[in-house]
Amino acid sequence: MSTQEPTVRGKRTERVGRRGFLASAAGAIGGLVVLRSGLLGADAPSKKLHIAMIGAGGRARAHMGTAANENIVALCDVNEQTLEKTGKRFPKAQKHIDWRKCLEQKGLDAVICCTTDHTHAFVANWALNRDLHVYCEKPLGNTVEECRVVRANYLKKKDKLATQVGTQRHQIENFNRVRELVVDGAIGELKSAYAWGNRQLRRKGYLPKQGEPPKHLHYDLWLGPSPFHPYNPGYFRGCLSWNMYWDFGSGQVGDMGSHTMDLAWNALDADLPTTAEGEGEKFNPEVTPVELHTSWDIPKNDWRPAVRLHWYQGGMMPRTPRGYVDLKKIGHGAMFKGANGFIIADFSSRIVIPFGSRDDMTYFKPRTKDKVLPPLGHFQREWVDAAKGDLKTSCDFDYGGKLIETMLLGLVAYRVGKKIKYDGAKGVVTDNAAANALISKKYRDGWTLNG
Repeated sequence: MSTQEPTVRGKRTERVGRRGFLASAAGAIGGLVVLRSGLLGADAPSKKLHIAMIGAGGRARAHMGTAANENIVALCDVNEQTLEKTGKRFPKAQKHIDWRKCLEQKGLDAVICCTTDHTHAFVANWALNRDLHVYCEKPLGNTVEECRVVRANYLKKKDKLATQVGTQRHQIENFNRVRELVVDGAIGELKSAYAWGNRQLRRKGYLPKQGEPPKHLHYDLWLGPSPFHPYNPGYFRGCLSWNMYWDFGSGQVGDMGSHTMDLAWNALDADLPTTAEGEGEKFNPEVTPVELHTSWDIPKNDWRPAVRLHWYQGGMMPRTPRGYVDLKKIGHGAMFKGANGFIIADFSSRIVIPFGSRDDMTYFKPRTKDKVLPPLGHFQREWVDAAKGDLKTSCDFDYGGKLIETMLLGLVAYRVGKKIKYDGAKGVVTDNAAANALISKKYRDGWTLNG
């Protein structure tokens, strides 16, 4: 391993000597090392941002506590009842039903995007075009192209804008602890990594027309750039009611997949893959798969070799490393295989399983001084503080954009049923024209990603 410090999420972090950390934080039982951690908050600078909250109900409620400490000067929602309800909390905010008009409001500094998945990339990219700081709920896009466009736009402006993808579980300290174990070689040279989720939300196909949209709901704006589908109230029972459909979301890949893969992605310092393949249940042109296994070849970097990365969902699972370990009891988790053992983790805890005679871990030699990565603090507040300060966040549009681009590329491979080769620099599938056509999609007339 190189002694050069790895670049992580736009910040430089020190590699952590594991012997000191393991001695102070671990309890060893029969070669099984168990560790846990908690959360801390962060102090905020005094200057207040002028924020537009696009999407004023649902997930937006999770942001209102932090946002209330700033100046919420604009609210936008396609549901006028939601808009009026949230407007009572922020009475000075201007109200909009069309996010495109909201972004034209004068005096904005920043945007929090809590819309449907199929408009995330649009809102984020338009906001970047107007030099606004952006917090966007996950996923950053619904196609490979959407993620690439938004990420490229951000990279041109990273010296003046702060961005964050809403994978808020990243603030759990276990993410750093898992990273430290992997990077500092607690299981030796890394060979492969796995992540999985157990949700099984089955849909037959797009819902049939059922009545007309209520007057307070601007249904055409809700559809936005997606193809027209007739109104059905079944689409409006939370995000899990609509994100399983290809025209509205990417299923568990964009939902819990974004959170859980973050456990592995954070530890790998991963870049875009060179290949992708996928398998699962029979393809449905209307509904994303429940049962799915996708995998990628992730190129080497300065501290690890090339690795194979896997995603499983809907009951498909990696093989257990030991007969006494039931991975299915971990609803959403990650596993790392190294030359000297395994690390298994969920969002809040992790275990280390060394191989055979090395179960006392005396073979381990820390590579750097003992220093544990500090708590990240409050995830939304990190973005607010970054917008007022150094612009650095843990899940910016570069980090989060590459993660979801990789996940969506796996869906492309699943749809064509073949292993594909990918040029990450150009964003092109080099050996399969059908797969390359699925990198992007056509939008309804009047909608553009780069407005």
